[in-house]
Amino acid sequence: VGAGRVGAVLGSALRAVGHAVVGASGISAESRERIATLLPGVEHLEVPQVVERAELVLLTVPDDALADLVGGLAALGAWQPGQLVVHTAGALGTEVLGPARAAGAIPIALHPAMTFTGTSLDLGRLVGCTFAVTAAAPVLPIGQALVVEVGGEPVVVSEAMRPLYHAALAHGANHLVVLVAQAAQALAAAGVEAPDRVLGPLLSAALDSAVRGAGTAGDGTAVGSSGVSSLTGPVVRGDAGTVASHLRELAALAGREATAADLPATYRALARAATGRALTGHRITTQQAGRLLDVLAEAGPGDQEDPA
Repeated sequence: VGAGRVGAVLGSALRAVGHAVVGASGISAESRERIATLLPGVEHLEVPQVVERAELVLLTVPDDALADLVGGLAALGAWQPGQLVVHTAGALGTEVLGPARAAGAIPIALHPAMTFTGTSLDLGRLVGCTFAVTAAAPVLPIGQALVVEVGGEPVVVSEAMRPLYHAALAHGANHLVVLVAQAAQALAAAGVEAPDRVLGPLLSAALDSAVRGAGTAGDGTAVGSSGVSSLTGPVVRGDAGTVASHLRELAALAGREATAADLPATYRALARAATGRALTGHRITTQQAGRLLDVLAEAGPGDQEDPA
C-alpha cells in the first residue's frame, strides 16, 4: 500500500525471495510506473482490495498519513485476524497500528536505514542494510526473518526509542546532505570549478574514519563517545584565529549570496558542538575551548539566525 520509492523496492525484494505479491496500490503516475517496472504483472488495486487479498500488508505511505490510513481501514472492517501488518515509518513503532491489532491483525514496524531511489539499484543495496525491527516479543522473529530474507541485518529497537532512533538517522543523513551542499557552495564561491572533486575524496575519508570510530565496546558502551578521535581541523588544534577568519569569510559570502544566508549560523552551531566534544575528549584544553567559544559567540553580519 503506497508504491513509493520504499514500497515498490521492498515488494520487489520480497517477491524475489519467493513471496507472492497479490496487489499494489499507488495514486501518482510515478507510483504506477514503479509498479509496472519493479513489480511487473502485479495488479494495480485500490487499498481495501490489497488488504483484502494479502496475508502480509506492507504499508509504505508518508508517516503523517499512516494513522489515518490504519484507522480508516479499521472503520471499513478491512483488517483480518492473523494478518501481518508491516509499516516502514522510522519514528513510529507498532502503536500506530493499534486499530489493526484490535481487529486481530499482527503489527510489525520495520525501517530500513538507507535512502531509496525507487529503482532496481536499491535491491542490491538492501544486502547488509540495517533494519530497525519493533514488535511484540512473540512476533519479533517474524519481523527479523523478513529482514534476513531480503539480505538485511535486523536490529531490535523498542517502541519508546523509535523517535530517538529516527532522529539520529535524520540528523546524520539529512543534515549531512545540507552540510555538503553548503561546503560545495562555498568552494564554488572561492573559484573552485568542480567542488565535487574536492569534496568527494575528503568527505569519503572523513566519513569512513568517523563511522569506524563510532562503534561500541563489548559491554555496549560507546567507543570514543566524544566522537572526536578522527576529527581534524582548527577546532581540535585550538586555532581560534582560523575559526574567526572562517566566520568572516562565510558572513561575507552570505552577504553576497542570499542562498548562503544559512552558512554562518550552521558553521557556528557545528563548531560549538565540535569544541564541546573536543574538550570532553581531551583534544583541547579548557583555555583553548574558552577562546574558541568566545569567537563563536560573536554574531557576524551574515548570521540572521543562530540555531544554537
